[in-house]
Amino acid sequence: MPLSAQIYSAQTMEQAVREAGIIPFFPCAIPGYSIQELTKPGFWFDDEEGTLGPWDWKIECVRSGDIAYGKFLCGGKAAFATIPWYRELMNVRRAKYEPDLSGRKILDLAARQGTVSIKEVRTLLDVKKGAADAAMGKLMHQCRMVTGDISRVYGGPNLSYKGWQRASFCTPESLFESDAAFAGFPGFPGFSDAGSGLTLHTGHSPEESLDLLISHISGLFPDAARAQILKVLR
Repeated sequence: MPLSAQIYSAQTMEQAVREAGIIPFFPCAIPGYSIQELTKPGFWFDDEEGTLGPWDWKIECVRSGDIAYGKFLCGGKAAFATIPWYRELMNVRRAKYEPDLSGRKILDLAARQGTVSIKEVRTLLDVKKGAADAAMGKLMHQCRMVTGDISRVYGGPNLSYKGWQRASFCTPESLFESDAAFAGFPGFPGFSDAGSGLTLHTGHSPEESLDLLISHISGLFPDAARAQILKVLR
């Protein structure tokens, strides 16, 4: 069914993500299919007015425990997904892409530490921030890393919050693989209890996962052409 959500608070933003299942943060090839477009006028980020809106509310989504956030839609743009839809996308992406040498180094560090920061990636790869962001972005697009947490940065003489944030990153497995994370989704297609806890792995083939994603988005936006949907999922 088409999206009906209107965003004007952290709670309504989380509700919109859950209703959509998977959704870009910014406008994409499908009109109306983004957090920005669902946000009521006056609530989008406005630094001059001091309105932080979804830019700040995304922190509550990340901390919900069962919503993935990272650069994994529209060729590497910010997006949200609930666990059932994220794992279908992960099944598609991991079958298509392998991490490069830089990516493997980051994944090794994440395996040792649990989480990594962009500052640590810069040190690890001996690169500037832009290159570190790109390396992390590639791993998020491959569904091998997600945003683990986001903290607000307070500064100035009054320790005020102006929207500056600091993120940490981790593998989706370390963030989501638990019984608690999947407790709300026992009826999702392909859901199964592995016996020793629930996993992000699905019994679908990558082609089946892609078809599920296309069908889901088509249900939200019946007028969207397959080419538009594939642009979102690229």
